[in-house]
Amino acid sequence: MTSDEKKSLQLTAVRVREGILTSTHGAKAGHPGGSLSAADMFTYLYFREMRVDPENPRWDDRDRFVLSKGHTAPGLYAALACRGYFPVDELPRLRHIGSFLQGHPNMNTVPGVDMSTGSLGQGLSAAAGMAKGAKFLKKDINVYSLLGDGELAEGQIWEATMFAAHYKLDNLCIIADINGLQIDGRTCDVMNTEPVDAKFEAFGCSVVKINGHDFDEIESAFEKFHANKGSGKPTAILMKTTKGKGVSYMEDKAAWHGKAPNDEEYATGMKELAAARAALEV
Repeated sequence: MTSDEKKSLQLTAVRVREGILTSTHGAKAGHPGGSLSAADMFTYLYFREMRVDPENPRWDDRDRFVLSKGHTAPGLYAALACRGYFPVDELPRLRHIGSFLQGHPNMNTVPGVDMSTGSLGQGLSAAAGMAKGAKFLKKDINVYSLLGDGELAEGQIWEATMFAAHYKLDNLCIIADINGLQIDGRTCDVMNTEPVDAKFEAFGCSVVKINGHDFDEIESAFEKFHANKGSGKPTAILMKTTKGKGVSYMEDKAAWHGKAPNDEEYATGMKELAAARAALEV
């Protein structure tokens, strides 16, 4: 990508992070940490990678995205709003009574959400089913699913991966957000799932490891996914990230897995993001 294209993505990622803070602050609840760690991936998916149409969210031939780690809905909502699926002004109403933006994605109320998720482990199964359906219908549709690294302890993840490999779903891209933290602490202490790369390889996937905050590496990973089409192998992108990325007091802190910023913390975080924006606009 050109330097201008990269800068545009970086600026959009700042907007997505601002949306994450704004929505969780407005809700006085939610999951900012894992939303922020995946903000760059949300940005790349919706602004460069996926074939979608915000004016026609139910377009039959669109690519599909399933947020398997459904609690990071604030990140998905912020990306969808920035992409034009609904007004950014709706974000502060996250989790409010009567709002269509509830704590986990709801495909029946939120434009752009392809699958309702929340119970960890189930999203990848739904994504694999979508990929199988696209193959059956002979449609050129890619399906992407984002998992949390804590979620990798769920047995259903590996059942779904085995299914995807067995049915040669090379139109399925599994993305794991390896930020090393979950609600109870470090994933290596709660349930060590390493070596994740060897596990996905053993289950029949083509594995790519990247820095999940580097747009050049993200682009390269998706180029490998597209080059892998025809191989019969699903692609697993394992992205190393920092929980709470972009907001200094949240970075690499398990406490921010599921806690909203108060007024002072919100102001501090938004100030830091404004500074990041200003640095990019120079």
